[in-house]
Amino acid sequence: DRAHFILPHHVLLDQLREQRRGSEKIGTTGRGIGPCYESKYNREGVRAIFLKNPKQLEAELIRLSESKNRHLKALFGHDGIAPEEVVRRFQELAPEIEPLVTDTAALVQETIRSGKRVLCEGAQGTLLDVDHGTYPFVTSSNSTAGGACTGLGIPPTQIKTVIGVYKAYCTRVGEGPFVTEQKNETGDLIRERGHEYGTTTGRPRRCGWFDAVAARYSVRLNGMEGIALTLLDVLDAFDEVKVCVAYDVNGERLTDFPAAPWILETAVPVYETLPGWRREIYGTTDWDALPSNAKSYVRRLEALTGVPVAILSTGPDRAHTIVRDAGLRGLLGQ
Repeated sequence: DRAHFILPHHVLLDQLREQRRGSEKIGTTGRGIGPCYESKYNREGVRAIFLKNPKQLEAELIRLSESKNRHLKALFGHDGIAPEEVVRRFQELAPEIEPLVTDTAALVQETIRSGKRVLCEGAQGTLLDVDHGTYPFVTSSNSTAGGACTGLGIPPTQIKTVIGVYKAYCTRVGEGPFVTEQKNETGDLIRERGHEYGTTTGRPRRCGWFDAVAARYSVRLNGMEGIALTLLDVLDAFDEVKVCVAYDVNGERLTDFPAAPWILETAVPVYETLPGWRREIYGTTDWDALPSNAKSYVRRLEALTGVPVAILSTGPDRAHTIVRDAGLRGLLGQ
């Protein structure tokens, strides 16, 4: 009930700003998320709870629409979107959405008190976190594990386990630094084998080798106790696989992830090269059935990140999973 609505004005602002940036664009999805967060922190947003009071909702929508229309006119010479059109659209959607509006924090707490387990799935990733990511090429929220507390109203003391989800290689959508990016046949092959196209926009994802520097940074920020390593089967096609273990910046070796964007833009990856396995592992569900070189690759990532790989994915189906952590196997009834 405390979630904020994205108005059509937010979407329009997002797209017009990105167009104006030209070659310096951030690479947003253009869905209005950033401008919606601006309204939230400017204390002018419209929250879901207003669906419970139609008259108040209409007043709030008109107020924010008129404000954003003035903004659009001043910055872009755009007439904006008629407030009446926004109200009409919300009135159409309200019967479908209003029954779902509830106090989510209270619902989650009741679930915990009843002895049930709650699984929180984060969106995006550590390097897109507005505070800890590759600023300014980030999202508008905290996409690290702490976001479960601020976003769902869960006290930090109630979070028992943090599992980090990594691909067996690295990808990025949109602009921003990407030290291990492969703008070559290697990157193209990873993209095609992994079907690496943006879920929201359909844009081709940029692809590269696993970056252990960034991975360790993510482990530290999130307090990870285990890793779910996905898409290992994508690497079946390679004679050799590489892992970035450090950055070389003007002859200086960096093993900690830097905040300075100019360092990330000029950093040269320091690679370890491991032998590939050149054998199809698609759908494998038994750790012992994996090729020895595939297991060696997983173990090397564990050593570099300092965290065990608890879950290993070898295909898109839920069944294509190797659960290596005994505690998780118990939870899953394996």
